[in-house]
Amino acid sequence: MTTETITRPTTKKGMSLFERYLSVWVVLCIAAGISLGKYAPGLARSLDEMSIFVNDVPVVSIPIALCLFFMMYPIMVKIDFSEVLKAGRAMRPVGLTLFVNWAIKPFTMYAIASFFLGTFFIEFIGVEAVDYVKMPLATDLQVGDTYGSGKVVLVNGIKMLEVPLWRSYLAGCILLGIAPCTAMVLVWGYLSKGNDGHTLVMVAINSLTMLVLYGALGGYLLGVGQLPVPWQALLLSIGAYVALPLVAGYISRKWIIALKGETWFKQKFLHYLTPVTIVALLVTLILLFSLKGETIVQQPLTILWIAVPLFVQTVVVFGIGYGLSKIFKLTYEDAAPTAMIGASNHFEVAIATAAMLYGLSSGAALATVVGVLIEVPLMLMLVRFCLTTQNWFQHRPVS
Repeated sequence: MTTETITRPTTKKGMSLFERYLSVWVVLCIAAGISLGKYAPGLARSLDEMSIFVNDVPVVSIPIALCLFFMMYPIMVKIDFSEVLKAGRAMRPVGLTLFVNWAIKPFTMYAIASFFLGTFFIEFIGVEAVDYVKMPLATDLQVGDTYGSGKVVLVNGIKMLEVPLWRSYLAGCILLGIAPCTAMVLVWGYLSKGNDGHTLVMVAINSLTMLVLYGALGGYLLGVGQLPVPWQALLLSIGAYVALPLVAGYISRKWIIALKGETWFKQKFLHYLTPVTIVALLVTLILLFSLKGETIVQQPLTILWIAVPLFVQTVVVFGIGYGLSKIFKLTYEDAAPTAMIGASNHFEVAIATAAMLYGLSSGAALATVVGVLIEVPLMLMLVRFCLTTQNWFQHRPVS
């Protein structure tokens, strides 16, 4: 993190076979979910109905809540928060990363997704196509009332909001755009031969920053997009899916290291814990696509309409981060992770929030899953780009 000479770790670190082929597993889980929805629709519906209700509105899906906790906990327990205190020694890369993540990325996502989904692809999605999403918490709306761009209707006896389908997809894109930096960015940073310390610190800082800015930016941009803004559910999702695993990870990390030592923690505990996030994510995808399978079968190009703005957004934000790093004369070792962190998304949080705010079967939840589908191959492409262009930057000396 500092401008002092550092030595890169000699331990070989990269993606496991499981992580390298994440896109393959995602596709297989999509197929499994679609098959489940087609051949056992009652089972999928029963799992979705295992929820905590508030005012007759399903707020928290219990199976999904369990899966999402196990998505987030392994990420949080890896973070050494003492490293955050050292970030002040390198304010330029840290400040630039925060600027790209929170002052640029959310707004470019809104603009790009709005253009493609609401204008360029609107005829393909369907001008009159609608989606049914959860009612906001703590609202006492009656059938026929309007809320944002939604209208209250009854679906299987439950009050839901009927919203334009493209706006539902937009909501998922927004939730991805305000969720920077996943645990996988540690891998992208390493593979691009970046500064591991900077990447680790930014994972920690972004995790803490999300506690404050995720709800504020999410509520603002969803409101600008004329989408329902269930503030209580948004804040509850941050508490359940960021704060709870963050606290659990911090406490258990200190306890395990005190009990077994840091070497055992890093070499044994984290080794067995690493696949847990991806397994929990894949189980969530099976449940999600068991409810969205019919839409995908009927409109297979739906994935493409959502993937295009997400692809463009990722490349644009990466380019902004990489270009600004050059302008501010960062070394390559800081520039690569700065651009990678901005480009990648914390899709676990986005999926969790979309499922809680709008429902597991909503278009918003589907959009966040498409983010998972394209992220791994796209980020690997950007890693190769960084390695190819590293001579554009100065390098920090290695002892």
